[in-house]
Amino acid sequence: MADTATRPMVEQLVTVEPAIVIGAGAAGLTVAHALIKAGVPTAILEKESRLAEPWHRRHQQLRLNTHRDLSALPGLAYPRGTPAFPPRDVVIRHMNDFREANRLPVEFGVAVEAIVFRGDHWAVRTSAGSRLARHVVIATGRDREPFTPQWKGMQAFSGRIIHSADFGDATAYAGKRVLVVGAGNSGFDTLNHLAGVDTAALWLSARNGPALLPKRIGKIAVHRLSPFMARLPLRVADAAIAATQRLVFGDLTKFGMPPAPSGGASRLTSDYTAIAADDGAVDAIKSGKIVVVPAIREFTRDGVVLANGSLVDPDIVIAATGYRTGLERMVGNLGVLDGKGVPLFNGGQADPKLPGLWFTGMRPSIRGCFANAAILGKAIARRIAGSSRPSGASR
Repeated sequence: MADTATRPMVEQLVTVEPAIVIGAGAAGLTVAHALIKAGVPTAILEKESRLAEPWHRRHQQLRLNTHRDLSALPGLAYPRGTPAFPPRDVVIRHMNDFREANRLPVEFGVAVEAIVFRGDHWAVRTSAGSRLARHVVIATGRDREPFTPQWKGMQAFSGRIIHSADFGDATAYAGKRVLVVGAGNSGFDTLNHLAGVDTAALWLSARNGPALLPKRIGKIAVHRLSPFMARLPLRVADAAIAATQRLVFGDLTKFGMPPAPSGGASRLTSDYTAIAADDGAVDAIKSGKIVVVPAIREFTRDGVVLANGSLVDPDIVIAATGYRTGLERMVGNLGVLDGKGVPLFNGGQADPKLPGLWFTGMRPSIRGCFANAAILGKAIARRIAGSSRPSGASR
C-alpha cells in the first residue's frame, strides 16, 4: 500500500472533499442529509444503478417488522393509509421520495474498492477513479452479503439450498418439503410466510432459541415501545423481552425450541442477533405444521442428518443464517473490524488513530434500523461539523 512518499502525484492534485458517504441505503441517505443540513458538502457513492436495490431483490411479501411511525426517514412521513408495518414497495418509494425531496447528490454505479488513510484525509479508490475526502462515512449496511455456512456434504445434496435473501414468492413452496435453518429474525420472517402455504413438510432447524416478540399485543404494535426499551439497562430490557415472550407464547421449549443463550437486548450488542418477530409462525409450531428439529450435522445426497442422528429429507433448504458486512476488502487492513467483520466503532464514535473515518447502520437496534439511522446520522454530523458535544449512541 502506497505511503505518503510513494503516493501517485495525480492524487495530490485532486480536491479534498469535505465528506463522502459510501452507500445510499437508509443509513447513508440519513447521514448525508444530516451532514448537508449541518453545512457540510457531501457526496454519496452508491455501487448500484438505482436506490434501494437490496429491497428490490427481496421477496414481494417482505414487510418491515418496525412500525411506520418509527421507520420514516427524517422529516418525511409515510403517505396516509400506509399499513402499520410498511411493505417492501412502500419502503422503496419512501427512500426515493426522501432522496428527491432533499435533492441528495447520489452518484450511482460507483463502487468503492478501498480507502487509504493519508494522515489528514482519506483516499477513496473507486471504480470511477480516486477521490480524496476529509471525512468518509461507511454506510454499506450490515446485511450486505448473505452468509451460508459450509456444511459437510452440502455439495452432494440433490435438493436445493438457498439463502433466505433469495426466498422469492412464498406460494412457490406449495407441495414442497422445506427445511428452514436458523431461528433468528430472517428465519421467523421466512416461517411467517410459509406458515400460510400448503407445504408437504416444514421443519425448523434451530441451534439456539430466539428472542421473539409478537408484532402486536391486542391493538398495540409492540415496536412502538422500542424507544422506551432502548433506554433501559440491558439486564432490565432482557427481562422485559423474556417476560413478554413467555407471557404471549408460553414455553416454546415444549415444542422442541432450544432456549435462547442470553437475553434479547444483550444479544443485540454482543453478537448482533436481531430480535425476531412472530406473525403466524408460533401458531404453526404449536399446531405441528412446523416441526422444530436439532441443528444440522451434515448433508447426504438424499437428505440432512441432524445433530441427534435423525434424518429429514427436504426438497429445499433455506439458510436463514444471517449476513456479513463484507467490509474486509475495503477496510480490513485498518484494524477497525471485529472477528465478524463488524466495525468496532459506530455512529459518533471513532478511532482516534484514524480521524475522519465513521460507520453507521452496522449493528441492529431495538429501535429498528430507520430510527437508529437518524440518531447515528445526527451524531456523526455533529462531530464532523465540529460540535463540542460528541455523541455516539449505538443501541
